[in-house]
Amino acid sequence: MFRKALLVLIFMTPLAGCGLVGVTDANHSEHGMMDENISAYSSNDLMFAQMMIPHHQQAIELSSLAATRASNSQIKELAAKIKAEQAPEITQMQGWLEAAGQAEMGMHGMEMGMLSDEEMSALEKASGKEFDLLFLTGMIKHHQSAVQMADSILTSSNEEVRNLAKSIVSTQKLEIVLMKQIQTTLN
Repeated sequence: MFRKALLVLIFMTPLAGCGLVGVTDANHSEHGMMDENISAYSSNDLMFAQMMIPHHQQAIELSSLAATRASNSQIKELAAKIKAEQAPEITQMQGWLEAAGQAEMGMHGMEMGMLSDEEMSALEKASGKEFDLLFLTGMIKHHQSAVQMADSILTSSNEEVRNLAKSIVSTQKLEIVLMKQIQTTLN
């Protein structure tokens, strides 16, 4: 289901600049997907929010683990920064969905950069340097996919959506560079 949603997002992105787009092909409301609706947000904007909210929620979960399991002070600082940045972004995107009468998608079916149950379990069991390396590997992958998703919505006709996407791209690209530097020093 996620791949279908991603393909729709990719193919619909050029339409975002053409005005508001209503979703009319199928009623996916029971799956948390958009039903027919016209609002200040295009269908692409809303799909982006539905995909990014659980993505950010997992980043916050990963960052919460770092507070007690990481041994590297830079990782702990970065994790606190990620939580502080992404929690308000989740609230902002939830507001878009609420204003448009749309539901959140939830974690099911998410693949793009999301850590698997096995990867999350390994992080929960790890501590010290082992945790640090697993966290960096997972969070780099996680951030790279968030940048891809945000890149796809940079042409939104909604200024608030464009601004959030730009912020995600610039912030997370810088954090990826930092995490790769930390990873190099730990290896």
